[in-house]
Amino acid sequence: MTLECVEVETGLQPQHAVIWLHGLGADGRDFEPIVPQLLRPGWPATRFVFPHAAVRPISLNGGLPMRGWYDIASFDLSQRQDETGIRAAIAEVEALIQREATRGIDASRIVLAGFSQGGAVALAAGLRHARQLAAIVALSTYLPVAEVIGRERSSANASVPVFMGHGMFDPVVPQVLGERSRDRLREWGYSVDWHSYPMAHQVCPQEIADLGEFLELHLRRD
Repeated sequence: MTLECVEVETGLQPQHAVIWLHGLGADGRDFEPIVPQLLRPGWPATRFVFPHAAVRPISLNGGLPMRGWYDIASFDLSQRQDETGIRAAIAEVEALIQREATRGIDASRIVLAGFSQGGAVALAAGLRHARQLAAIVALSTYLPVAEVIGRERSSANASVPVFMGHGMFDPVVPQVLGERSRDRLREWGYSVDWHSYPMAHQVCPQEIADLGEFLELHLRRD
């Protein structure tokens, strides 16, 4: 059973899809308003899919239930990572990709995107996916369980383009974590389009503009 989603289609019979994962405590509607800001003239019809993560207890917040892709144990995101939860989230993303395939959109025309915790899942799922994707977008985030993903990453996405954007003053996911993930991806041979912005844990107009240019390239490559 696939997750409940908010969907925005930019035209009839979409040829491409962007699966966008929200951050901890948000839901699928969080980034729905960004679609008109990203669009460029001449883009092919695209389906933006914004899934709602399940509600689960989050240890960092004293066990308070909220929407999240996996558990967070402490402010140090590199410690005590919830590998079981991350794997479950990856499986949910795989189901969403498969659903797009049944609707006629091949993996090579799918962009996996996410913000914060959602971006971490987008990176982990995208690098492991067995079929070539169009691109991965990871905003204000990091690569979780990096050693595991390093062993399990798929050769099909060895050259997948990656967009990473981060706030210089991010108090939630410090930029240094994003930089370390960027460097690791580059060491593995990935092409990472890295951007740093004078902001906190958020998105900004320049980031949206830069991301629109990135998607312009990778949604129209065929």
